[in-house]
Amino acid sequence: MILIIPDKFKGTLSASAAAQAIARGWAKTRPQDALELLPMSDGGDGFGEVISRLLDAKRRTIHTIDAAHRPSSAQWWWEPRSRTAIIESANIIGLAMLPPNAFHPFALDTAGVGAIIPALAAAGANRCLAGIGGSATNDGGFGLARALGWEFLDRTGRPLEQWTHLDRLARLRAPPRRRWFKELRVAVDVGNRLLGPKGATRVYGPQKGLQPEDFGRAERCLGRLARVVARQFGHDFARQPGAGAAGGLGFGLLAFLGARLEPGFDLFARLGGLAGRLRRAQLVITGEGGIDSSTLMGKGVGQIASRCRKLNIPCIGLAGLVHQRLLAETRHGFTQLHALTELTSLEQAKAQPALWLERLAQRAAREPFAFSPASG
Repeated sequence: MILIIPDKFKGTLSASAAAQAIARGWAKTRPQDALELLPMSDGGDGFGEVISRLLDAKRRTIHTIDAAHRPSSAQWWWEPRSRTAIIESANIIGLAMLPPNAFHPFALDTAGVGAIIPALAAAGANRCLAGIGGSATNDGGFGLARALGWEFLDRTGRPLEQWTHLDRLARLRAPPRRRWFKELRVAVDVGNRLLGPKGATRVYGPQKGLQPEDFGRAERCLGRLARVVARQFGHDFARQPGAGAAGGLGFGLLAFLGARLEPGFDLFARLGGLAGRLRRAQLVITGEGGIDSSTLMGKGVGQIASRCRKLNIPCIGLAGLVHQRLLAETRHGFTQLHALTELTSLEQAKAQPALWLERLAQRAAREPFAFSPASG
């Protein structure tokens, strides 16, 4: 059995579409092979689609607001037997939902996520699985909390209405209801803490539009929020790995909703029965938009390659681009690495990603060492 387990090709193909394209291409060269498709997510874009397939949850739509407070509709997924709701912040407050360069992160917040929480509870959910990668925000969960009734007060007792005023925060006032689910499990795609050189602002803020001159103000505001929360709640959530995910939304979900954070790949692997599937596989094919050194630092595709290496299962990596250094190495877990740019230009690959990924898989299937033991 050949296990096809790609992540999304960001901006071009969902994980499911990538898996189907790979399967089509492989089958054209090796129609006799048994293929098993298992699209993957580590908590970012596509989390809802992937996890809902594993749980056989049904898609629903809800009205909310995006990161800029514009009215919008968002998808969520419902599994009635276990009363589980699945949400994905990327399709509620995602960066990809906003026009490029139209909004500064200082004008954006996470209220759209908070706005749907009561509706999910009213629908009967007692468990919620949330993927929070891909957000446009850097507010530490301020908007989420305000949407749920939390008040952020300055020294005079006046409420703060923007997260960029959190440097004046003196105390928090909790709403009557603080817990909405028996279990809120949050899939994070990064392990960063909230503050510091490797925190939300400095590492991921630039991807969302923060400039170096903005870092000081953002860090002061989130730092003040963290200190006040620690003083009132008796726990420093800012130091927890994953608190800096989604611009500090991980921190906000911990502090204001009692969530448990979990690496998104671990959640996917458990729900998808990955260990058993790998034991049955003779070959694994994985992939994402770009395979580079960051792939090997905890991202899903890198973890697949690492597990295959330990189990001595051949693993083929397909990508839009592959970093040249990896092509020269043998100790990264991949038996083969192939890029769409071997077949066409990057522009053409982005214009017709499914077509070129199918052709790349077809080409990879012709390699005579596809089923040889993993090197290294």
